[in-house]
Amino acid sequence: MFMKNFICLILAAGKGTRMKSNIPKVLHKILGKPMIEYVIEEVKKILFENIFVIVGYKKDEVKSYLEKYDLNFIIQEPQLGTGHAIMQAIPYIKDFDKDILILNGDMPLITSEILEDFLKFHKEKNANLSIVTAYLDNPFGYGRIIRENGKIIRIVEEKDAKEEEKKIKEMNAGVYCFNAKILEELVNLITNNTAQKEFYLTDCVKLAVNKNLNVEGFKVDSEYILGINTKEDLARIEEIIRKKILKELMLKGVIIKDPSSTYIEKEVEIGIDTVIFPQTYIIGKSKIGENCFIGPFCWIENTEIGNNVRIEGFSHIVESKIYDFVKIGPFCRIRPLSEIKEYAKLGNFVEVKKSIIGKGSKANHLSYIGDTEMGENVNIGAGTITCNYDGKRKHKTIIEDNAFIGSDTQLVAPIKIGKYAFIGAGSTITKDVPPYALALARARQVNIKDWVKRKFLKDDK
Repeated sequence: MFMKNFICLILAAGKGTRMKSNIPKVLHKILGKPMIEYVIEEVKKILFENIFVIVGYKKDEVKSYLEKYDLNFIIQEPQLGTGHAIMQAIPYIKDFDKDILILNGDMPLITSEILEDFLKFHKEKNANLSIVTAYLDNPFGYGRIIRENGKIIRIVEEKDAKEEEKKIKEMNAGVYCFNAKILEELVNLITNNTAQKEFYLTDCVKLAVNKNLNVEGFKVDSEYILGINTKEDLARIEEIIRKKILKELMLKGVIIKDPSSTYIEKEVEIGIDTVIFPQTYIIGKSKIGENCFIGPFCWIENTEIGNNVRIEGFSHIVESKIYDFVKIGPFCRIRPLSEIKEYAKLGNFVEVKKSIIGKGSKANHLSYIGDTEMGENVNIGAGTITCNYDGKRKHKTIIEDNAFIGSDTQLVAPIKIGKYAFIGAGSTITKDVPPYALALARARQVNIKDWVKRKFLKDDK
C-alpha cells in the first residue's frame, strides 16, 4: 500500500568512523548489496515519490550506487550531526504539506510493514512527533528514551548520558515522523551544546515536549531496527539476513544440507527439490531450476542454471548459462559469457571461457576451451587446449557436430574443425580440418634400438 501524504528523508551522509574504513558506511555490503539499498527498497514499497537521501562523505560514490532508484539527493557538508543533516533538508521540504518520515541508511533489517504501521500509528495518534523505540538488553551506543509518567520527555545520547540513564534499556531506533512545519520550527532551535559539538535531531523531542506538542513512541521488536556502526555489527546483521533468506528458500522447497555454511544472496532464485551442499556460495542474480545438485564448495555468480543439472564440488561458475541435464565438475571453472547446452558434460579440471558447448558434447578432464563455438556431440580428449590468444588478439575456434578431438591436442585459432572430423591424439592443428577427415600433426615416431644401453649402461660392464 502506498502512503501518499508522507515525505521520506534517509540519512546517509556520515563516514562511519567506527567502521574503520574509507568506504562510506552505507555502502558496506551485506550479501553483495550495500546496506542502504535494503532500506531504500523497503521504503519504496510504501512511498513511490518524494524520497530524499542526504549524502556527504564521498557523496558522488553514494549517488552513483543509488542512481537506479530515482531519488532526490541533498548534500550535507560538513557533517555536523543528524540535526544538521535535517537543517540542510528544510529548504527542499518546507513547501510540502505532508508529514516527514526520517530514518537512517544503516538499518537493513527494517521492513515496509513496520514503516507502514508506524506511519498509520502517527496519524491515528494525531501526533506532532512520533519515535520508533525498542528494548535491548545491551543498548550501548544507542540513545536512551527518557520517560516521565509513561510519556517520552527526551532522548539522551550514549556519550551524554549519566550512569543511571545508561541503565535504561529502551532505546531510540533512529526512525521519526514529524509534521513538516513543526520539524522546521524545532530544527531551527537545536544547538550544538553536546559532547560531540554536533547538532542532534534527538534534541527535537525535548523541544517538542517544552512546547506541549504530542510526542508518541511506537515500540517494535529490536531485531528490525538494529543499526550498523562497526564491522562486527555488519557481520552480525549479515548473519541474520542470510538465515532469513535460507529459511525462505527452504520453505519454498529447496533442500539446504547445512544452512550454517551456505551463503545465498537475496535476489537468487532456486527451484524445488534442488539440493545445496555445504560451503556453497550462490550470489548476484543467479537462477537455478528444479532437481539440481549443487556443491559442496561451489561458487555460482550471476548464472542461470536449468533443471536437473548436477554441479559437483569445487566448481566455479560466473555469468554463464547452463541448460537442462548438464553435468559439471568436480573442480570445473566456467568463466563469463559461456553457454553449456543440454546433456553436455564438463569434468574435472576443465576451464571454459566465452564459449558455447553444444548439446551432448563432453570434455571430461584437463582441458581449456576458450572463445570456442562447439556443436553437438563433440568429444574433447584429455589435455586439449584451444590456443585462442596470439599475444595481441583473441581468435575463435569452431568445432562442428560429432567431431572427435584426441587427447593432448592443441587447436591453434582461428581454426575450424568440420563435422565428424577426427583429430589424432597429440596433434597441434594449425589449419582447418574438413568434415569427415582424419588430421594428424605430430612427428613420425622413431625407435632407436639399444640406445639406452649405449648411452647409459656401457660403463657398467
